[in-house]
Amino acid sequence: MTLLIQSEEAVSQKADQRSMASETLSTVSTPMVSSSPVIERVYRHRLPVRISHWLNVPFLIILIMSGLQIFNAHPALYWGDRSDRDQALLSIKPVQSEGGEVKGITTILGHQFDTTGVLGYSDGMRRGFPAWATIPSAKWLAMGRQWHLFFAWLFVINGLIFTAYAFASRHVTRDLAPTGKDWRSIGKSLRDHLILRHPAGEEAKRYNVLQKLAYASILFIVAPLIVFTGLAMSPTIDTVSPWLLTILGGRQAARTIHFLACFSFVGFIIAHILQVVLTGFFNNIRSMMTGWSIVKHEAGC
Repeated sequence: MTLLIQSEEAVSQKADQRSMASETLSTVSTPMVSSSPVIERVYRHRLPVRISHWLNVPFLIILIMSGLQIFNAHPALYWGDRSDRDQALLSIKPVQSEGGEVKGITTILGHQFDTTGVLGYSDGMRRGFPAWATIPSAKWLAMGRQWHLFFAWLFVINGLIFTAYAFASRHVTRDLAPTGKDWRSIGKSLRDHLILRHPAGEEAKRYNVLQKLAYASILFIVAPLIVFTGLAMSPTIDTVSPWLLTILGGRQAARTIHFLACFSFVGFIIAHILQVVLTGFFNNIRSMMTGWSIVKHEAGC
């Protein structure tokens, strides 16, 4: 009887050992999944792109601010070939009330807005744009023109070199031209931007459709438009190519288009800086300084 009990206990112990071994084997054969993201370094921006980008930073700042200095000499916009003050599309001017108070009034398509302190009248001075927005800050039209024309040619030369490189390296077709898949995802991209959901993983390695459209529009529409309208306002160029003003609708029309193209650049720059900050300021700056960007992939992807 004792031997039978001992035999049953031995069988039971062996069964327990086999069960434990099976559980151990099962545990070992199941890999542990890490919850930390996988970091990948991606070479995103080539050297010519980075050089052109950083050269455009001072060029555009000086061009915009010196352009506002020139605009302040006659802070109004018209259409056609004449400057009819009664039919201005936009005007910025100081207006003195009956009580002697001076206000800055901006009129857009007949609608008036009080812009005292910013446009029309600021820091006790009658001027279109304030001193902090112009180069030079004082009212100096001749110097503003010199700054504007000098940096305009630097901007054009830089733009031509970059465009030639972009086509030669296939940067345009590879990175900027929207694909069929891009066009189909434009609705999703708009929603993602509105709710501040930014691409991650593989999607972060390339431009989304809105980026492609923005960069392509600036490179092939706004930049050429601002250059040609600037040339059209030059009396020397008019003598050689009078057809340019005819195409644009007249000198004042060219000036208006030039102004609108300028503020298209301003809007693009603001949106660009905002996206740089929202999508990772230090990573984006490092990418444009060194070319290398950090892309995070979710664990298990």
